[in-house]
Amino acid sequence: MRLAILTGGSKGLGLALCEALAGRGYRVLEFSRSAPHPYSVRVDLSSPSGSHQIVAAALASLGGGHIEELLVINNAGTLDPIGPASRKQRDAILGNLNTNFTSAILVLTEIVAHFQATRCRKVLANISSGAAQKGYAGWSLYCAAKAGMENYIRALALEQQAEPHPFIPVNIDPGVIDTDMQALIRGSSASDFPEIERFIKRKEQGALVSPAIVAAAACRILELPSLSYGARYDVGDHGA
Repeated sequence: MRLAILTGGSKGLGLALCEALAGRGYRVLEFSRSAPHPYSVRVDLSSPSGSHQIVAAALASLGGGHIEELLVINNAGTLDPIGPASRKQRDAILGNLNTNFTSAILVLTEIVAHFQATRCRKVLANISSGAAQKGYAGWSLYCAAKAGMENYIRALALEQQAEPHPFIPVNIDPGVIDTDMQALIRGSSASDFPEIERFIKRKEQGALVSPAIVAAAACRILELPSLSYGARYDVGDHGA
């Protein structure tokens, strides 16, 4: 089978990715808090102590069927809470970093360990952001986690090249998508996010790309025959 595993597939880009991958003939396994699909597994990534155990159990339940191709996509993420570091609450900080960084790494660790010896083409993609490479006032947690995940992928890529049956880890920049996250940004205040007007204008000018278009471009990237270990790919270069 061709197997696709991803986190955060309940809405937005994640939902579009699930639909695109299923349409391409992949068996999909999705992890999210709402778990809306028949192929979903319920997991709260803000609680890392339990998330990796749930993922490990789900992987074990797949059985020993032959896998001819494996795609792994780290997509789950949250921007909340938006605002200055001086006003962030401890529990909100931990919830953000657990979802965007700690649980993401724990989940990917379980998947890599489970399939490391599997002989097939294996691609592991992190859905990144421009915030991984640029700081935004009010987004300190999101920027930190996205930058950390990008560098994690680069380090993982170096490790995988020494493996007899390696994953190909890559980062994908999805651009600016018309999702609930963008609505959250537009609904924030200038005191929490000083660049809010620029994001409002993007919506008004029709500059946001639909999740379906971005998902299709991401799939084209994942299926490239010559992916480079640790590289960063922009969906805008692939039809989005």
